[in-house]
Formats: sequence, structure tokens, C-alpha cells
Amino acid sequence: MPSRVQESYRVALDSGEALAASLAFTGSPGGWAVLYVHGFGSSRFGEKSSALEAACARRGWTFASFDFRGHGQSDGTLLELRPSGLLDDLSAVCTSLRGRGVRRVGLVGSSMGGWASLWFAHRQPDAVAACALIAPAVDFPGLQTRRLRPAEVEEWRRTGRRRVQNQWVDVEVGAGLLEEAGQFPPQQLAEAWTKPLLIFHGLRDDVAPYEESLAFVQQAPAADIELRLWKGGDHRLLAYRDVMAEAACDLFARSTS
Repeated sequence: MPSRVQESYRVALDSGEALAASLAFTGSPGGWAVLYVHGFGSSRFGEKSSALEAACARRGWTFASFDFRGHGQSDGTLLELRPSGLLDDLSAVCTSLRGRGVRRVGLVGSSMGGWASLWFAHRQPDAVAACALIAPAVDFPGLQTRRLRPAEVEEWRRTGRRRVQNQWVDVEVGAGLLEEAGQFPPQQLAEAWTKPLLIFHGLRDDVAPYEESLAFVQQAPAADIELRLWKGGDHRLLAYRDVMAEAACDLFARSTS
């Protein structure tokens, strides 16, 4: 078998910024790839991404990942974060992969990356074979405002900044999330969904409620949808990383055959 090739490269954006990306393949990239889409405050490197890359390597599949703007090794700051920008970044990465011969991707989106994967697949269905989502923030923009008091929302609007703190991040975001919060209704997305979809969620997730994944599945008319719930699972689901990687690959094997 040909040796596994590992590449790091930059994806140029129309803004003049660039995204950091990685590509691993055996022989040549081929016609499709598994693309990992990370979560808020994270990066393309991590235990879930590594488990998925290893599962792809065992199958000789192409694996790609990247850092959103303001994350990891990419340009930009989180003060510039906005939902439309996430979709622009994901689109730019898929365009760059097409330049290497990769015409379709299987998306594995974690948390915020799950939201981006859903909307990208909806808007560019020909580019996506299927989606596997890890604790997806199904209503990522709206989630940022629903937990705030009206006075806090107004302060965010006035200053253009909001501090986000939890056990994994302590960062400031700009007003882009607030400004675009109403532009991506999750029910509308669910009702129009047509792609094979696998969702993993934990009942102990205190960041992205599992109830939103359940509501999405209930509202979506598509038949090829599976929701796996783990009673002991938190938002990160690290204990299940290998199980999720294998299950996602099984989904992609069925969807690309």
C-alpha cells in the first residue's frame, strides 16, 4: 500500500486572510474526503479529530481539517466571528479541496462546527455526501442570546463585545453573532433536510442542549437520520471518540458507495 502523506497548507480568502488546513491521504486525495469541522474555541487538532483521522487512515481514506478564522493557526480574531463567516470559511476549504480533485466531502462537525456543517450541507448539497455531528449546537447563533438577560443583550449590542467563559474557553466575541442570530432558523433547516445524518449527543451536555438535536430529528422529514444519546456524555464526548469515528466512517461508507 502507498505511504500515507500528511500536508499542512493555507487557504486564501477573499478578505486577504488565510485559513490553516491539513490534509492526509494515501496515494492521492481521490474524489471524496472526510472533513472535520471543529467547535467554538477549538482547532483542527484534538482527540476527536485524531481519532477520526486514524479511522480514515485504516481505510486508506483522505482526511482533511482546518481552523476557522480566529481559531488555531488561522488568521483573524474571535471579535470578527459571525455565522456567515463560518460558512464562508467552510466553503473556501471545500473549494480548495476541489482543486485537489476532492469533489465531495463527508462532514464531521463538532458543536459550532456541527451548526456550520448542517447549513453548508443544506446550501451546497452536491458537495456533501453525509454529515456526522458531535454535540452539535443546532441553533448556534440563537444559543448565544437566549441565555442572556435583556440588559446583557443590550450591553453586547452597545459595546460590540461579549465575554464567553466556560470550563474550556475564556474569550471575547464581537457583535456578529448577535446581528445574524435570526438569519438561520433551525426549524426551517430541519424541515428542508435531505442528507444522511448521524448525531451524537450527551444527556449531560450543559453547553449545547441535546433537546435541540432531538427536535431537529423529529422535525426533519428525511428517513436516513440517526440520533445516539449517551446518558453519561458531556459536551465534549471524548470518552466516545473512537466509537464516534468508526460510526461516522460506517455512515460515509454507505453514503459514498
